Amino acid sequence: MAPLITLVGGTGLARLLGLLGVDALDGWLPALRTGLALMFVLTGLAHFGLGRRADLIAMVPPRLPRPDLLVTATGVLELAGAAGLLLPTTYRLAAACLALLMVVMFPANVHAARHRVTLGGKPATPLPLRTAVQLLYIGAALTIALSAAG
Repeated sequence: MAPLITLVGGTGLARLLGLLGVDALDGWLPALRTGLALMFVLTGLAHFGLGRRADLIAMVPPRLPRPDLLVTATGVLELAGAAGLLLPTTYRLAAACLALLMVVMFPANVHAARHRVTLGGKPATPLPLRTAVQLLYIGAALTIALSAAG
């Protein structure tokens, strides 16, 4: 649930900073972009260490080749997407690509839940809750992707 806490907390903190006079964060859209970027920095870094890489590799369904390479690639894409969310010229495209990435990666969450893969020593989030949270993340990304200038 650390990604969810990061998204909500980062968005809330960014919005508060906007209300306190940080012009770049003045509004819910910039705050949401910041919170989502923070979430993807957290999850992207997990692909390269932080004690989670082996767990993420175990999440990859066995029918897919080179789970280690897939975990590395998705980590790079998450970090690139996080950076893209913070740039005025790329945030809509980055958000759309991240939404697509979350859809493509969802089978790994299904595999983890169905096969009781542990993440950080804890069981994977049960599939109904994981699906709801994933829809929230995708909704946040699509809100940004489909937003008017802001």
